[in-house]
Amino acid sequence: LQSVIDLIQAHQQLPDRANFIIAMLRQVDTFANRFDLSDLPKDLLDKIGELTSLEGKAYNEITLAASAIIMQSKIAPFDSRVEDLISELVASNADLVAISQSATLSAGVDLLTSLFGHSDKKVRNAAIEVYIRRVYRVHRILSINVDEVNGRPLCTWTFQFADTPSVGGVTRQGLLSVVPSAAAIEKDLPEMLSSMGANFDTIDKGDGNQFVNVLHIAATEDSNIDIPGMEAAFSNKIKELKMLGVRTVNVLIPVPERDPKYLTFPQCDEFREDPTRRNMRPTFHHFLELSRLSRNYDLERLESVGKNVQVYIGAEKASKPVRGGPPQVLYVRGLSHTSGLVSVPGAARALLQGLDELERAYSSKKVSPVASSRIFLHSLPEVENSSPAEVKDAFVGIMGILKSRLATRLLKLRVDEIEVLVRLASVDGDGNRVVQPVRLLASSMEGEWLKTQVFNDIPDPVTGVSSRYCLVEDDSVCVLDPYGSSNIVQTKRTVARRVGSTYAYDFLGLLEVGLIGEWEHHLNNIAKGDLDRSTDKMPTGIFSSRELVDGDDGELTFGARSIGTNTIGMVGWVVTMKTPEYPEGREVVFIANDVTVQSGSFGVEEDEFYYKASKYARENKLPRVYIACNAGARIGLVDELKPLFNIKFVDEQTPNKGFEYLYLTDKDYSELPDGTVNARKVPEGWAIEDIIGTKHGIGVENLQGSGKIAGETSQAYDEIFTLSYVTGRSVGIGAYLVRLGQRVIQMNQGPMILTGFSALNKLLGKEVYTSQDQLGGPQVMVPNGVTHEQVADDQAGVASIIKWISFVPKSVGALPAVRESHDSVERDVEWRPTPTPYDPRLMLAGTADARGFFDTGSFKEYLAGWGKSVIVGRGRLGGIPMGAIAVETRLVDKVVPADPADPNSREAILPQAGQVLFPDSSYKTAQAIRDFDKEGLPLMMFANWRGFSGGSRDMAGEILKFGAMIVDALREYSNPVFIYLPPHGELRGGSWVVVDPTINEDKMEMYADLDSRGGILEPAGITEIKFRLADQLKAMHRLDPSLQLLDNELDNLNMDDETAAVEIKKQIEAREETLKPVYMQAATEFADLHDKTGRMKAKGVIKAAVPWKNSRQFFFHLTMRRIVQDDLVQQLKNADNTLNTTAAIDVLKTMCTCDWEDNKAVVDYFTTQADAVAEKIKATRVSAIKAQMGILESELSGM
Repeated sequence: LQSVIDLIQAHQQLPDRANFIIAMLRQVDTFANRFDLSDLPKDLLDKIGELTSLEGKAYNEITLAASAIIMQSKIAPFDSRVEDLISELVASNADLVAISQSATLSAGVDLLTSLFGHSDKKVRNAAIEVYIRRVYRVHRILSINVDEVNGRPLCTWTFQFADTPSVGGVTRQGLLSVVPSAAAIEKDLPEMLSSMGANFDTIDKGDGNQFVNVLHIAATEDSNIDIPGMEAAFSNKIKELKMLGVRTVNVLIPVPERDPKYLTFPQCDEFREDPTRRNMRPTFHHFLELSRLSRNYDLERLESVGKNVQVYIGAEKASKPVRGGPPQVLYVRGLSHTSGLVSVPGAARALLQGLDELERAYSSKKVSPVASSRIFLHSLPEVENSSPAEVKDAFVGIMGILKSRLATRLLKLRVDEIEVLVRLASVDGDGNRVVQPVRLLASSMEGEWLKTQVFNDIPDPVTGVSSRYCLVEDDSVCVLDPYGSSNIVQTKRTVARRVGSTYAYDFLGLLEVGLIGEWEHHLNNIAKGDLDRSTDKMPTGIFSSRELVDGDDGELTFGARSIGTNTIGMVGWVVTMKTPEYPEGREVVFIANDVTVQSGSFGVEEDEFYYKASKYARENKLPRVYIACNAGARIGLVDELKPLFNIKFVDEQTPNKGFEYLYLTDKDYSELPDGTVNARKVPEGWAIEDIIGTKHGIGVENLQGSGKIAGETSQAYDEIFTLSYVTGRSVGIGAYLVRLGQRVIQMNQGPMILTGFSALNKLLGKEVYTSQDQLGGPQVMVPNGVTHEQVADDQAGVASIIKWISFVPKSVGALPAVRESHDSVERDVEWRPTPTPYDPRLMLAGTADARGFFDTGSFKEYLAGWGKSVIVGRGRLGGIPMGAIAVETRLVDKVVPADPADPNSREAILPQAGQVLFPDSSYKTAQAIRDFDKEGLPLMMFANWRGFSGGSRDMAGEILKFGAMIVDALREYSNPVFIYLPPHGELRGGSWVVVDPTINEDKMEMYADLDSRGGILEPAGITEIKFRLADQLKAMHRLDPSLQLLDNELDNLNMDDETAAVEIKKQIEAREETLKPVYMQAATEFADLHDKTGRMKAKGVIKAAVPWKNSRQFFFHLTMRRIVQDDLVQQLKNADNTLNTTAAIDVLKTMCTCDWEDNKAVVDYFTTQADAVAEKIKATRVSAIKAQMGILESELSGM
């Protein structure tokens, strides 16, 4: 059994396990470079080989990653590959251009550089030419020649940047000279320069100011690297180097069977070695566009794992010292030699590698904990037959998917920009090959989170680096961005991250990402149910927002402003989202604290904005979401008085005797604006009695505003859907607003507190609390029922917001938000409750092998940490959103934490029996019912309670009060409520009373499975009262032949025969003892038969017996019928206010031509006959108006 359980649990966690294995494989892929391994251990390869045999779509990424590692491990030994390369180079039909462009490792630079000192001149020269062509493969090589000078191999070539036009473009020259060792450079340098001059005689050498040429020096032997010596050698020849127009000198040092080491000496640094380019191929600096970084940042290179990846810390250049150090940015720059970046899998692999590098880089002590990061990837292979517009469309779609899948890591690693440079190849009108670089950008630099833009690059003909880039869709809009220093948005983003939150405006991007994820999940589910739907796409333009701003008249209006220019710490938007349940779009009002403005505190202006935005949501009946990250009510002082006030001491010579008052001099008092202070005249000047100030919003007026928005939030909960998400922290009024909105999602690092822990420590006089989380973190707010759901980060929080909103109608009074379902309502409910304790969540959600009541994957539990003896959540039945309440059948523990302020306090663990209502679970049930009703949800209550806990502790814990709240909530419920007794469920005593349908007959109905029970007491209990031992003995003597015989013998005995009577009585007693167990069972069975479904139905306390197996189908059609019917009933009652619910139903019943007891048929009738029903409602309204007019006329005539 344990093996089966382990297998089921493993399958339930398959996505997480798959992601973990993929992450491990990515690490294994880097072992060769990180640990200098030539071969992976055999047992590791065997295990990875097993992964390649996994079958099924869920394992696709694992098998691909594992197969790539296995293929890499099968690469031939270095010596063997060198021999193969030599054969290829000297072949009669050798195509050196094709060899240099090989995508395999057969002509890698590690092999080629090992042949620079080969004894065979043909091999040596061919290797040098292929090396140059390979290193410069994305350039346009115009000519190349390999020869020997004084026995030393020498290669010269001319080239252009392929991204610039060939006609009129700058032609560059290059020379590679092979030397025995690095030590020979100083001696051989004059000859190299002489060779350069001789070979470049017919080509412009530059005028000493234009540096476009390159000098490569390759050693054939590994030797000690003397960088100062090289710098001295180049410094001695700096004039000649400049006259030859040398832009960079690159020195190659071979490493046996490995990629060589590289040293670069750029002209811009007077030919001193550049550490940031160390061990970087000569063209990498250009490809990685490092010169753009160095303009505004001081770069320090960090160690990276990928050989085509560089990682840098960029510290902003500042003219003066910055407190805490200059802002930092982590730059990951990489090259890709594959053309798969225009596909989701290829782009995902590249981005994941970049994120892995960032993960490692953030572990460095050199990196600030609030440093942001940017990823750049240059794809070297040219993309054929694609236009910039086509690439743009693909990029937008790919980034949407990647942001959705990787949002958690992108947020954690603070990725503010993802930049991809691709090269599109085409042919111009003259038949010339043209390469157009296109820059794909997903950037948060302007405010919106990772907003996608695509640009055509215009490279500089000299440097090859983009001089500007222009929007693909509008080439008149061009920008030049050398990675500017922090702007206001970046600064604000850093402030928000410092408090553990996300910048308010970035939540818009997260919402869009979360919406994409919700669509992706929905479409995948639809495709599982219908393969023909696998090509379904999400609609275009699924997300848009309009910011709410204060208008000139003081009222909110829609406006546009630059992100980060708001002057108050509260912002709001009306967001339009196309969701799976509302593909045409729905509106939601979002209100958010801007923690970057005065720590997100509530001043008068913030209070007014919040009030008006919430009021807007109420007036338009829209859902309202509050994103909380604040510091509570704003506190302040009249700062302009601080340097002005004086102190009247009791004794000027002894200040510690105290003072009488604070005062202002006559001069200072007269210069103050009127109303700044209330003061009285004293000899010294004016004694201050009240400080008022001229600035509004520094004291008690903020508390008045807090009261105003508290009342508004309470009203909003009653009138519309309200939801709060706590990110970072929420203090004082911020915490109260969250609670007043009732529904709360809380991030792990998002405490809700009334007072800071340090203030409490001062009050207590000792260090008791060490963090805000001890006061209001999830470990406090989840068990006490304030927090409905706990999430790990802001992306998970936003995903939960979208999920919750998906259950809610688009506006108050609208019909439920029905979503297309992939799970057939006609199927059986496969998971069946057992007579023994079980997890009721399985009854609702099912398992991988046995589906439950709700649509597969749709049920989500809330308030899981509070009142654990009841389960509440939301799910879908055939796409219909429903609230759900179920009962825990197992023993659970309620943990009462110790109070850190009381050293004698201890944690208490209170066991709570299953199927019993306790104070916390009663309150939880009532709260959930109210929430569901205000969300417009039908309620499905799986009632399985034996009663209320009536012990002294729970009576003192207000069980009566909270139990009564269940009745109050059900009486007020305005949507359909279905009470259902599941298999082996029972509903008894007070727990029946608080959910009986007579509480709200218009909305409530009760049903039961055939194996359920309902009654006042349990059978064992009722036999103790109504079928006691005396009754059981009577039954024995009435039914048992042996007892009947003994009774007959006793009756017929002679009255004088006492001995025989005693003996018979003993036999009777013995027989009774023998029969007692079975007759106790019979008595219990007799009592149990009174509680069965048949009697409940006969007495009319339930409406019907519904087998569990068919309950899904039954309740779907019933719910659909009640939704349609209740809506029509309400329309009739609105048309004629003299109609009650029963009369309105009678009107509908007389119209209906189908079987009124057939729920599906009734729904079909009212759906197909919608026009006729509408006409009937219209006629009812006309009749009601005429009747009202008649009554008014009668009243008039009688006056």
